[in-house]
Amino acid sequence: MSEPQNEPTTEPKADPDRGKATPDSPKPDRGTVIGNGILWLAKWSIAIVAIAAGAWVLGFLMAKLWVAILPMALALVVATVLWPPTRWLREHGFPPGAAAATTTVGLIGVLAGVIALIVPSVVDQAPDLADQSTEGINRVRDWLQGPPLNIRQEQLDSAVDALVQRLQSSAERIATGVFSGVSTATSGIVTLFLVLMLAFFFVKDGPKLLPWLHTLIGSRGGGHVEEVLNRVWITLGGFIRTQALVSLIDAFFIGIGLVVLDIPLAAVLTVLTFLGGFVPIVGAFVAGALAVLVALVSKGVTTALIVLAIILIVQQLEGNVLQPVLQSRSMQMHAVVVLLAITVGGSLYGIVGAFLAVPVAAMATVILRYLSEQIDAATGPLPEPAVPPADEDNIP
Repeated sequence: MSEPQNEPTTEPKADPDRGKATPDSPKPDRGTVIGNGILWLAKWSIAIVAIAAGAWVLGFLMAKLWVAILPMALALVVATVLWPPTRWLREHGFPPGAAAATTTVGLIGVLAGVIALIVPSVVDQAPDLADQSTEGINRVRDWLQGPPLNIRQEQLDSAVDALVQRLQSSAERIATGVFSGVSTATSGIVTLFLVLMLAFFFVKDGPKLLPWLHTLIGSRGGGHVEEVLNRVWITLGGFIRTQALVSLIDAFFIGIGLVVLDIPLAAVLTVLTFLGGFVPIVGAFVAGALAVLVALVSKGVTTALIVLAIILIVQQLEGNVLQPVLQSRSMQMHAVVVLLAITVGGSLYGIVGAFLAVPVAAMATVILRYLSEQIDAATGPLPEPAVPPADEDNIP
């Protein structure tokens, strides 16, 4: 038997002009084009409204659950600080629980030492500083009443009353914003204890969390969740460690200047400078303004100008040299985004919101970048623009 012969097949030839608009093909009228545009706009408008509604529901739930979200968010920040020494202890033979307990107790000891350093200094120097503040205010009032301003006493009294009322209202907002949304039954000490306990469990059982989530969600979506959370953790840890290093350098040099100039509450102002560094842009400005004000009240205008010069020099070196170099790998966020994030976070949740605004913005940026990478992978690279063939007659 002979094998069957394969019959030749003829494939239809591709028509290069197929699908192209020709002068004879009918064109849609204006009503169809406008209708398609309105439908496209309506679809996107509905999508935007749905996203806004979802964001509002999410914000409403966060406000209701803020008493639990706040400790978890602060504990996550603390865990990024505790994880490097905890990992080092685990690599050198410590069990996970012992390593996490050692670093947590060490952090408590550091906090207790800072409090022990600040409180006696404030108690000892506060009366003298209050007397000097009163003297400085009286001196400024006498200067304002003299030439060339010649401001009347009634105008000064009304201005002082307005300033005092503004400061009181601001102080109330700041005090309520520290733990905004936390119920009255939950005190700051209880919240701090909860933060430390959550941070302990995060650094103890953190390596088990991502595999558990991967298994819970499934192999397809779990891989994306694990990758995003890994990137978020790296970014958050890099931001906290970098900001701590920058704040430490700022506090060190500014503190040396305050000690050399014999400024009252130098230790307190140094610690506040370090803590203020964790709120980029705004924190450094507030801490520096407070140091200049204390120097003005206690030592006079010349010393205050020297303190101002020291703060400006240190902050310029920090802003133009340290932060761009150290944070370029961990943040990659424009200063405008940072400032807007701090403004929104501070207006919504007070001091804690301003402190958490930049880490939250950095995590959101990581998620958006990952989504952009997935979209690029799904759509493929953009086609290169067609280059018309060169005219050989015109080639020189």
